[in-house]
Amino acid sequence: MRNGRLAILATLATAACAADNENQPPAGLVEVDAVTAIDAPSPRPGTYAPRNRGKVERGEYLVELLACGACHTDGALLGEPDMEHALAGSRVGIAYTSPLDERWPGVVYPPNITPESSTGIGDWSDLQIGDAIRAGIGRHGSRRIEAMPWQGYAKLSDEDVAAIVSYLRTIPPVRHEVPATVEPGRAASSPFVYFGVYKRTD
Repeated sequence: MRNGRLAILATLATAACAADNENQPPAGLVEVDAVTAIDAPSPRPGTYAPRNRGKVERGEYLVELLACGACHTDGALLGEPDMEHALAGSRVGIAYTSPLDERWPGVVYPPNITPESSTGIGDWSDLQIGDAIRAGIGRHGSRRIEAMPWQGYAKLSDEDVAAIVSYLRTIPPVRHEVPATVEPGRAASSPFVYFGVYKRTD
C-alpha cells in the first residue's frame, strides 16, 4: 500500500510543479495514512433465519474483502477508525474533484450503511441498496454517488449483492448523521481528504 501511495504522490507532485521533489505533496496538503482494511461488525443474534447463515456470512466476508469500512467508518480515512461507528458513515469526506484544479473541490461524505432508519439504510429496499453497490445510484435514482467505486463492483453476481444486503440488514443499527455533499467551489465545513491520501492543512 505504501508503494501505491508514493506512486500517486509522485504523479500529483509532478503535475502540479508544486513540490521540490517527488516525495513531497502539493503545497497546503499533508499525506495521511488511511486505514484500508477494517473488520466488519458481527451480525446481531436472531436477525436472520438459520437457513440464511451461509448467505449472511458470505456478505460479511465480501464487506471486509471490498473494504467497505475503509470509507464508511468514521475516522478511517485519517487512519483513526472509530469502531463504535463501524459502517455508520464518515464525518471525514472524500474530494471527488481535483485539488490541482480548484482550491475548494466537491466533497462527499461516505454515508451510514447500517440498518438504522433515520440516518442509515434501514428504510431502503433491497433493490435500492443493490443499485447503490453495483451501479452507484442513490436511493432515489437521481444521480451517481460521487467517490463510490461502483465500477469495481458492477460485475458482482446477483448472489453476492444479495449476500451483502442480507449481511447489512443484520448489523447493529447506529444513529450517525454525516455532513451533506459539498458542491465544487464551496468551502467544506468538515474535514476531507483527496484520493484518500492527502488532507488540506490551510
